[in-house]
Amino acid sequence: MLPIWPGMGGTDSIISGQVPAGGQRLDKALADASGLSRERVKALLGEGRVRLGGAVVSQASLKPAEGTPFEIHVPEAAPAEAIAQAIPLVVVHEDDALIVVDKPAGLVVHPAAGNPDGTLVNALLHHCRGQLSGIGGVARPGIVHRIDKDTSGLLVVAKTDAAHEGLARQFADHSITRAYKCVTAGVPMPPSGTVRGAIARSSHDRKKMALVDDGRGKHAVTHFRTLAALQGAALVECRLETGRTHQVRVHLASIGHPLLGDPVYGRTPSRLRPLLQRLGFHRQALHAAELGFIHPVTGAPLHFASPTPVDMRELIVELCAEGQDAKLMAMV
Repeated sequence: MLPIWPGMGGTDSIISGQVPAGGQRLDKALADASGLSRERVKALLGEGRVRLGGAVVSQASLKPAEGTPFEIHVPEAAPAEAIAQAIPLVVVHEDDALIVVDKPAGLVVHPAAGNPDGTLVNALLHHCRGQLSGIGGVARPGIVHRIDKDTSGLLVVAKTDAAHEGLARQFADHSITRAYKCVTAGVPMPPSGTVRGAIARSSHDRKKMALVDDGRGKHAVTHFRTLAALQGAALVECRLETGRTHQVRVHLASIGHPLLGDPVYGRTPSRLRPLLQRLGFHRQALHAAELGFIHPVTGAPLHFASPTPVDMRELIVELCAEGQDAKLMAMV
């Protein structure tokens, strides 16, 4: 184990040494050399706390030469910023390593500038009582992935660092099963297909994501199929190969079929607006309906399904043609 000593002029500790073998990704090489977890190394790279050959680096995929000197500045452990709050949770599965919850629309996943509390993380801190992975950082312990505030559905949260790392690997290699159900404006033609397009922060509006040229953003792939044509809309299932921010919303909008109710990536057709207003439906019609993965500790395959929430079911029923609703409800 390499020596760790207090950093000069601050509270950081410093791990220093040399890259043990060439040809490896930087995050793996530094994890092997330092004794830190690979996910912890990635987080520190992202925070600009790693020097390689004297220069600050942030790319985990770099492959430095054997013997290259490195320094990792590890900040002093900070108390959790989020507080435990007794917010009701729908727990689909829980064991010593992880918890799967069914998040309602309107619940933010983790604290941020506009939502300092009342989030899923606050609820988890209360429910799990200190048993959440610390890799995600002080503000979002245990969070391996997330879904938007106004998207409902399934989310897995790590209770241990080992579970966090195992789940993160599955998300990284795209072996996680994720299926969403949504209601689009109009009926996609052809009724099924694949949308491929890199996604990055919009250069025109920093609060939005956008399709960009390959090489600029993150590779993203969405497979879609139309489950049912509705009146001026469609019930669509999307299966994700990748999990980028706002991926389903951006990809479906890019083929001319944005989600109903989406205030950012598409305008609801004028003839359907009175219906959404009457129903009080004020969110994107998107639900994370399926989640499957290999348990990161036991190796057992797990698969979970969440029923379509009441507000989306009501919307779908209202959009059904005469005689269509009974058959369609079996799909949702």
